[in-house]
Amino acid sequence: MERIFGRPIVTQEEMRARIKELGKQITADYAGKDFVLVGVLKGAYAFYADLARAIRIPMRVDFLVVTSYGSRAKTSGKVKIVTELTEDIKGKEVLLVEDIVDSGLTAQYLIKTLAKKKPQSIKVCTLLSKPERRTVDVALEYVGFKIPNRYVVGYGLDYQQKYRNLPYLAVLDMEGEQE
Repeated sequence: MERIFGRPIVTQEEMRARIKELGKQITADYAGKDFVLVGVLKGAYAFYADLARAIRIPMRVDFLVVTSYGSRAKTSGKVKIVTELTEDIKGKEVLLVEDIVDSGLTAQYLIKTLAKKKPQSIKVCTLLSKPERRTVDVALEYVGFKIPNRYVVGYGLDYQQKYRNLPYLAVLDMEGEQE
């Protein structure tokens, strides 16, 4: 049987509680505004869905499909938008929802790219932040959890397109592989 992961780093219960808190904060911050919640797929799908349900104001939803990783655990450093937004974000308040911000390159690229569409504002909400991996300065308005520099899977995050379905986050057990 294939060994898939190591020790949990964030439990399902911890995520539920933190996402509820983030939802309340975002609800208060965006009340009365023309608000678009933009999910960065594939990794953010689970977090995005739970966060959207925790936000208690009218909003539009949209998605970007983005790639920045090859087949290994290491980022390629190149960001590619595979699928564009379907909503017009001109003049709207945009909250970009990421699964994880480590180097910051993807978030920085997406902010610059979306800014060309002239939204009122663009802010970032991420489930996970790895500050020690940051190579570019990117503002994160909403952060679920700060984690150490470990490769994690579950709750939407993958390794070679696997393990997204774990209901919690775990440090990947890459027995025999280098992280």
